Amino acid sequence: MRIGATLVGGNHNHMSSNGDSKVGFVSNSRVIRKKRFIRRVKVKRRSLPLPMALQELYEACRDIFKGPGTVPFPEEVQRLSRILDNMKPEDVGLSKDLQFRTRNGVEAIPRVINTTIYKCNNFSICIFFLPSGGVIPLHNHPGMTVFSKLLLGSMHIKSYDWVDPTDSSDASRRVRLATVKADDVLVAPCDSSVLYPTTGGNIHAIKALTTCAFLDVLGPPYAEEDGRDCSYYKEHPYTAFSNAEIGQTGVEGSGESYGWLEEIDVPEDSHMVGTEYLGPQIIE
Repeated sequence: MRIGATLVGGNHNHMSSNGDSKVGFVSNSRVIRKKRFIRRVKVKRRSLPLPMALQELYEACRDIFKGPGTVPFPEEVQRLSRILDNMKPEDVGLSKDLQFRTRNGVEAIPRVINTTIYKCNNFSICIFFLPSGGVIPLHNHPGMTVFSKLLLGSMHIKSYDWVDPTDSSDASRRVRLATVKADDVLVAPCDSSVLYPTTGGNIHAIKALTTCAFLDVLGPPYAEEDGRDCSYYKEHPYTAFSNAEIGQTGVEGSGESYGWLEEIDVPEDSHMVGTEYLGPQIIE
């Protein structure tokens, strides 16, 4: 006999071919067939709990981010950081056994995937997924405050700030001196981090050491038309150039804390794949 129907959008659970059953569900109705008698049993769908953490994050962002040219106050930074520190993968619909695989089960070429949970003119909330070995090249966040929370896995991050963020005397100069702000490995679960328009490691690169996912809150988001386009850089050791060669004023301290960053065209490995967000929804 055959009971029900095959599962829609899921794996088929095939039984043996000696007359045993094939079981599954279609939509919300369970169909039981036994000879000529058909009985439909209505299956009540379990209501999912309201994603309070994500909703709380959205409401805080709505209150805090006021648009281009503004930076959150310290108490506002603490409010957002506290919310992000307590967020878990399930708050955005993620499983702890996140994997990157093709349909035939073979691991795909390392490529970064991103999905946008919410975006407006003042801020955006996004998730980035990186397979093991996946890289986000060295890039900046012009005029932006960015909160990040590693949800799953582990990754290496290296970040810089310009030694002189106000230096615009020679716009054609593509190499500038920067201070190393972080060169660390992060392992989830861990606290969130924040970078600012000119401090906190505004220029950073990320490499996944395992399959990982992190949540970013950007205020305001990238917008090329408003002068917030993403620039990419190549690192050079401090000893590669002298200040005189570059036209950079001198700095105090060890060369180990500094590096030269050369602005470059968009790297070939910087392309991301966008996907639809299917996790808990925000109520506006």
